[in-house]
Amino acid sequence: MNNELIFCPLGGSGEIGMNMNLYAFGNENNKKWIIVDIGVSFADDSAPGIDLIYPDPGFLLDKKDDLLGIVLTHAHEDHIGAVAHIWPQLNCDIYATPFTAILVQEKFKEKKIDISNKIKLVKLNSEIILGPFKIDFVTLTHSILEPNGLSIQTPIGTILHTGDWKIDPNPLIGGNIDKEKLKAIGQKGVIAMICDSTNVLNPGRAGSELSVRESLLDIIAKQKNRVIITSFASNVARMETIFYCAKKTGRNICLVGRSMHRIYKAAKQCGYLSDVLEPIDARDSSKIKKDKIILLCTGSQGEPMGAMSRIISDTHPDVYMEEGDSVIFSSKMIPGNEKKLYRLQNEIVKKNINLITEENAFVHVSGHPNRDDLKDMYDWIKPNCVIPVHGEHRHMKEHISFAKEMQVPFSLQIENGDIIKINPKKNAEIIDKAPSGKMFLDGNIAVSSDSSSIKERKNLSLNGYLEITLIVTNNGKIKRPVISFKGIPKNDKSENFIYDIEDMITNTCRTFSINNKNQEKNLIETIKQNCRKIFKEKTGKKPFTNINIVRI
Repeated sequence: MNNELIFCPLGGSGEIGMNMNLYAFGNENNKKWIIVDIGVSFADDSAPGIDLIYPDPGFLLDKKDDLLGIVLTHAHEDHIGAVAHIWPQLNCDIYATPFTAILVQEKFKEKKIDISNKIKLVKLNSEIILGPFKIDFVTLTHSILEPNGLSIQTPIGTILHTGDWKIDPNPLIGGNIDKEKLKAIGQKGVIAMICDSTNVLNPGRAGSELSVRESLLDIIAKQKNRVIITSFASNVARMETIFYCAKKTGRNICLVGRSMHRIYKAAKQCGYLSDVLEPIDARDSSKIKKDKIILLCTGSQGEPMGAMSRIISDTHPDVYMEEGDSVIFSSKMIPGNEKKLYRLQNEIVKKNINLITEENAFVHVSGHPNRDDLKDMYDWIKPNCVIPVHGEHRHMKEHISFAKEMQVPFSLQIENGDIIKINPKKNAEIIDKAPSGKMFLDGNIAVSSDSSSIKERKNLSLNGYLEITLIVTNNGKIKRPVISFKGIPKNDKSENFIYDIEDMITNTCRTFSINNKNQEKNLIETIKQNCRKIFKEKTGKKPFTNINIVRI
């Protein structure tokens, strides 16, 4: 049988976040698989009570005996955030460069899982061999340390999986993009490039961390009181810039927020941030003169439990702000976070605190490639085929058009679950569909997107809760029902319709034999329907309703 090369995204195609990609090589009876990245996305108000969402790994589970390992490109949550949730079902080796490996190990420690014999450290710019796959890690630049592209060599040709990247001529920390290695890979021939699409709609270049540093230094030097900066904790170059600005302006620096401390510690372990100021403890920050302190904190997306929100709401135990202080959001607003972020920023302005964001100052650059960055990558790699990933459908569609402009012979638009056969000399083709979907982390239990717990919670959040308890004596008489409800609007007339509910229940019970247990189900369903009807008429809500029958 002929061997074939397969690519299958289970997450991250048609969406930004939750990246999980599969590659397979072999014939129908003997295919070997690898996973590239296992990430999460974060829930919005449409899934109340849910924190994390990650790809459904079901398609992989019956193939785990043929799974050669998980290969991680970098340490952003949308690429590693689900590893500790999915790995226990797979129990395979995990390959990562040092900074990523440290953060992955921390995730497993939180779940009390020892993976010390399963995590395999990969040196920067080195190779690993997993069965038919020879994987060459290529140093790129991005908004986190140690981002890697993967040159995946197979017996029928080479794929370049870019991961997240941009071209930063002055990344400040970590290596420069290895364009000579990328050119060499392109010269040998690349049958397909699986490429980041996030910023394909943006002209020009993504920009450099050095430019942000120069701008932030100028902004901070002009501030006369306390300065608080919020940014993505994972952006170690930005963190190092804030340390640099603190030193240059004669200020102390304080890290606020668990993630900020975790990333700082991991970077130090890997030999980064070796020549920066020693941060002071948050508990000591109030003792420092206002014009001698910078606080670098989490919560740049308006997260309710992020340090920034807690500081502004005066609920942080150690840090506070006053009129005349300045807050700098050195970050991009992620789509979907607009409401909570604008709410937070309005609270800042109401307190007469100076607000500086990307809307009124140059304080941030993206970590993804704009069109000119993409042009350079296409010139270096010259792929036979491009498959856009890491973007919504509008990004991926535009990326297809862009690839045609770059005179790439073939391109293919895909979505999660597509099983794609990659051909050496012609276009890739979708040959099948794998089951794909999303798993929701509900508390500490993973449930499917159509889980009853999520449906019930949505109903509760929209319509409220009604509980009725019928107390039945041993001679079959019904005492006055106990009625309670939550989350339903009330006014002065509310008590009146409770009497309507009581009358309806009494009348309904008369039509059923209350001592006939076979009729209980029908009785409960009838009362439930009638209650919801009355509540809808009186309040406009149809509450989630629970009926209890208690016999005494």
